[in-house]
Order: sequence, then C-alpha cells, then structure tokens
Amino acid sequence: MKNTSLILSIVSLVAVVVFGVLSLTKGGKTADVQAEGTAVEAAASKGDIVYIDLDRVLMEYDMANDLRSVVETKVQNIQAEVNRRGKKLENDIADFQNKIDKGLMTRSVAEAQGQKLSQQEVEFNNYAAQKQQEINEEQVVMMNQLGDAIQTFINKYNEEKQYAMILTNSGGAPVITADAALDITDDVLAGLNEEYIKSKNNK
Repeated sequence: MKNTSLILSIVSLVAVVVFGVLSLTKGGKTADVQAEGTAVEAAASKGDIVYIDLDRVLMEYDMANDLRSVVETKVQNIQAEVNRRGKKLENDIADFQNKIDKGLMTRSVAEAQGQKLSQQEVEFNNYAAQKQQEINEEQVVMMNQLGDAIQTFINKYNEEKQYAMILTNSGGAPVITADAALDITDDVLAGLNEEYIKSKNNK
C-alpha cells in the first residue's frame, strides 16, 4: 500500500476536526521557514489567527510514520495471504478446465468438482472481502489515533499560545495565501514529536 493513499485518507478525516477558537492562557512566538528555507521569527501572538500545514504534519510527525509503518506491514501480510489463496484457486480452476478439455473425467465427476470449485470461489470472495474490511478498520483506527493525538496536543498547546483560531491547511485549502509568520507548523511539529518521544520512553 502506498504512503500517498494512507496520507490522503488521514487528511480527509483529520481535516474535519475543527481546531477552531481555542481561548485559554499565555501569548507566545514561533519560528517559521520561508519557501527558500530561510528561518524567520514568527510574528504570531496572542489573539492571532494562525495555521498549520497538515500535509507536513502527517509526513513529519514521528507517530504518523510509526503507525503508518505498522499498518503497512499488516496490510502487506494480509494482501500476500489473499494473493496466495487466489492464485491457488486460479490454478485449481485452470487444472479442472484442462481436464475437461482433454476428456479426462466423467460428466458426473466434472459436475461434482465444478460445484466444489464454485463453492471455493464463493468462500474465497467472502474471505477477500473480510480481509479488505480488516484493512479498512486498521486504517480507520490509525487515522483516529492520529486525529486524537493532534487534537489533544493542539488544545494543550493553545492554552499557552492563546491564538484566536488555529486553521489546518492541506493542499492550499483553506489557506490560499498568508503571512509565513502565521504558519506555526514547525513549532507544532517540534512539540508533537517531543511529546511522542516522551510517551514512548515512558512506556
């Protein structure tokens, strides 16, 4: 499974989480990086409307990368088993057809084996659908874990910063253009990764 499809799925779920108006306690400043990579002092302060680049967070957040790696391994194992069973069924059907073509079995035997193969095909399709559901559930759980971790951090983060609103920008929407100093992605990423490392160490 490609990282891109997982990331897009995560973006679609996490982006609906309204980081909205979070009014709580202190002001603060952050650093941002301009397009050419030059670090600048962020001008964002208490009461400002700021934003984070959600695409970057999902690519550079250590928890997102760890979860994605775990899910991809599970998905690869599931798909390998589905492919193995599917290939075996294809071979059995091809072998059956070959024997029919060569007249190597009686009509009654052919009918019995044909019915058996049909049943095996139904069972395989059910199995494949069940495994696809498991893959979908794994992805949903991962998205929920990421969404909860980011939302929880942002709530706590804004208790200190006291921004009027924190927007999530993804693919140029909803923030089409803005002062780069209002992009708090670097600060949020640093905090998310620091907190995640601490939680891993505690475990």
